Amino acid sequence: MRFACLGSGSRGNATLVQTGSTTVLVDCGFSTLEIERRLARIGCSADAIAAILVTHEHSDHVAGVERLARKYGIAVWATPGTAQQRLQGVSHLQPFSCHEPFAIGDLTIQPFPVPHDAQEPCQFVFGDGARRVALLTDTGSITPHIEATLSGVDALMLECNHDAQMLDRSRYSQALKRRVGGAFGHLSNDQSAEFLARMDLTGLQHLVAMHLSEQNNTVERVRTTLDAMLGCGPDWPAVADQEGGLDWRVLR
Repeated sequence: MRFACLGSGSRGNATLVQTGSTTVLVDCGFSTLEIERRLARIGCSADAIAAILVTHEHSDHVAGVERLARKYGIAVWATPGTAQQRLQGVSHLQPFSCHEPFAIGDLTIQPFPVPHDAQEPCQFVFGDGARRVALLTDTGSITPHIEATLSGVDALMLECNHDAQMLDRSRYSQALKRRVGGAFGHLSNDQSAEFLARMDLTGLQHLVAMHLSEQNNTVERVRTTLDAMLGCGPDWPAVADQEGGLDWRVLR
């Protein structure tokens, strides 16, 4: 089982999860040409994608979904709330409940709801029967249900969107600062570190920081915050950036 990120940030998001003969794409906030270029960079093709899973309807996650799905005949999976917002033109639409697991090929998928300013947003845990990979971005706070769902995962892609002090000093309007830093916005470095400190990380093979703000965060601040809380060493957490994403990470 392995996963990769094609890009993570406010200008576009896309993540791949693969096991056996099954490859799924989570979100597509890039043009078809750009997603094809990024797939080729990690040795993958859109022809191999069995499904596109959508977390929510914001443009940086869904802007390229319809065109990619149409060109390659890929089924799109989304909650009814997300589908009603941005995916009404998708011909192969598969609605799902964010409270019920489902399977696509060799992958089992556990969606779970998250507090975010969208219509029925969710995130995912992927499993192959032995290992589990979790994706958690675009949530303003951590709920008990999120903690329970992610307990014991083998790999975690976790939002570290902003440094609270940088956000407070930024040129953002007060309304945007409240939105980003609020309970339905995005996780700060401190929030993510505190969440990890409550988790059992014994079996965690990969930790990836995701969705970093280009204005209100730095890689150094993310790694320093996580190291201070966890004592993991500043080089252990990987970081998926906007341009380069993250190459394949393999689970043992």
